[in-house]
Amino acid sequence: MSVAVETFGFFLGVLGLLMLGVTLPNSYWRVSSVHGNVITTSTIFENLWYSCATDSTGVYNCWEFPSMLALSGTIQACRALMITAILLGFLGLFLGIVGLRCTQVGSLTPGGKAKLAATAGALDILAGICGMVTISWYASNITREFFDPLYSGAKYELGPALYLGWSASLLCILGGICLCSHCCCSSESPSNSDQLHYKAPLSVLPSLGPASLLAPRASGNSEASFSKYGKNAYV
Repeated sequence: MSVAVETFGFFLGVLGLLMLGVTLPNSYWRVSSVHGNVITTSTIFENLWYSCATDSTGVYNCWEFPSMLALSGTIQACRALMITAILLGFLGLFLGIVGLRCTQVGSLTPGGKAKLAATAGALDILAGICGMVTISWYASNITREFFDPLYSGAKYELGPALYLGWSASLLCILGGICLCSHCCCSSESPSNSDQLHYKAPLSVLPSLGPASLLAPRASGNSEASFSKYGKNAYV
C-alpha cells in the first residue's frame, strides 16, 4: 500500500472526528414536525443536552434538561456513546500521527509503526461504529414516535445534525479501514529484503585451465622417468 493511501485514510479519520465534534453540540438533532398542523406558531428543536423553542418572529428560548437521572435511557446511552466515539477518535488521531510512515517520532521500526497505524485504524473504526449506532438509534426513536398513531406527545422529524453524524461516522470507518490495510499489506517482514542470499561458489576446476587437468599425467610421467634410473642414482 502506498504512503498516499495511508495518509488519505488518516485525514479521513481526522475529518470524521471533527464532524463528530460538530455533531455533538449541534442543536438540530430533531425538529418539531408541521405535518397535520394548519397554523404553526413555534418550532421546537432539541439535541442531547437541551431543548429550544422559537416563534415566528425569530425569538427563541433554550432550557437544559433539568436532571440527568430523570432523562430517558435512550438519551443517556446516546450521550455516553457519542463521548466515547470522540475519545476513541482523539486516541486514534495521536496514534496515527506516530504510526504514519511519512512521520518520524522517536526511533520506531517500520514494524512498530505499522502496528501503531493499525491500532489507530481500529480505534477510528470503533469511533465510527459508536457514532453510527448513536445516530441510528436516535433516528429510529424519532421515526417510531412519528408513525405511532397512539403516541400523543409532540412529533419530531430528523434534524440536520443526524445527517452530519452519519457522514462523520462513515468517514471514520473508511479512514480506519485504510489505516488497517497498512498493517495487512506490510505483514511481510521488511528485513527479508535486506537478507543476503547465499550462493554456492563456482567450481574451481574450470578456472584452473587445461594445465590442471594435465597435472596428474605430468606426475605420472615423472614417476616413469624416475623409474629408468636405478637405486644407485639416488646415492
